[in-house]
Amino acid sequence: MRYFNYLTNEEEQTFFYSPPRPFNNYADKEVIAHAIGAALYMPATKVNIADELASDKHEGLVSMVIDLEDAVGDNQLEFAEEILKETLLQISRYIAAGLLCADQIPLMFIRVRSASQLRRLLVFFGEEIEYITGIVFPKFNIETGSEYFRILSEYNRSKGPGSTILYGMPILESSDVIYRETRLESLLGISSLLKEYKEYVLNVRIGATDFSSLFGLRRSPDNTIYDIGVIRDCIADIVNVFGRMDNYYVISGPVWEYFKSDRVFKPQLRQTPFEESMGKHGRILRMDYINRYVDGLIREVAMDKENGIIGKTIIHPTHIKPVQAMFVVTHEEYMDALHIIENSQGDLGVMKSRYSNKMNEFKPHLTWAKRIMIRANIYGVLNENQNFTCLLAEERETAIV
Repeated sequence: MRYFNYLTNEEEQTFFYSPPRPFNNYADKEVIAHAIGAALYMPATKVNIADELASDKHEGLVSMVIDLEDAVGDNQLEFAEEILKETLLQISRYIAAGLLCADQIPLMFIRVRSASQLRRLLVFFGEEIEYITGIVFPKFNIETGSEYFRILSEYNRSKGPGSTILYGMPILESSDVIYRETRLESLLGISSLLKEYKEYVLNVRIGATDFSSLFGLRRSPDNTIYDIGVIRDCIADIVNVFGRMDNYYVISGPVWEYFKSDRVFKPQLRQTPFEESMGKHGRILRMDYINRYVDGLIREVAMDKENGIIGKTIIHPTHIKPVQAMFVVTHEEYMDALHIIENSQGDLGVMKSRYSNKMNEFKPHLTWAKRIMIRANIYGVLNENQNFTCLLAEERETAIV
């Protein structure tokens, strides 16, 4: 698996100073955790997932979550489990027949409903569970989380040497996390629990839709989740507890729900980056994104990054490329990170950046620089004259036509 593998060799050389590197389920946990990127949710009742993977229907797809919880009705649960098992078996058949390459399978996760369901499914799915990167734990709290990770730990310890690790991804979305009077105790309790099982914790994910529902709120497509004060405050506390460098977890941002809507406020995408990358065709692409409300999504991902959040839950395939493109490292970011790391031995404290537009302080900025390098290896580094819009190949071609 490799990001932006839909680009031609010529495009890759034009766009990238350093191209993305390949990875798979056997990669280091730190790599996989940062590589989840745009995680596309699909209901477990979807019967053609294996066919879509074999045909590469969703160009650029790198990670996906097959949902057995909210996306499946209570009366459909047993049917959904059977369909999911058949999906994994079909993937295995396609690999054996050479119709699907194992290294090209996206990072796949299953969102379960309960710990008892997880225990049962680990037996029910058999060997095909090896195609799954991890399990998503909804409504995560200290009580349910302890049982989830106990089952996961037992399963991983039971596997033979050389097997892939099955990771856990808790979603923070329950009332004890969002309500102010219980938040700190809940977050610190969850933090203690995750420390116990840290080798198996891949991401900490934020479920802002469930948070919002507790207050009867829903953000409009004109605003980001950071414009809703009660959610913004909770996200800040989540980052405060789980984003600390002495006990760091990759934190993934909440879902963007819109792919079409009527506009009230002015667009949130500047015209210049699109024009610089594609000229008049860039203006057409920008308007297409504005009409589909992807400009709000791009703005929210930019806010996620500013708050130390990497990764995004998505519910529509048209969101894959915009989100992924936002995680690519710019040439300026890379040069700054390299400059900081090369001068972190203690001989100097501060120096003007190579772009001559800022000061790089080698101690305070070192952790930031290391995280930039992780992203650079996974998502690549753009050439000096490029920005994220150049990576939207399919949309660019459509605009040109």
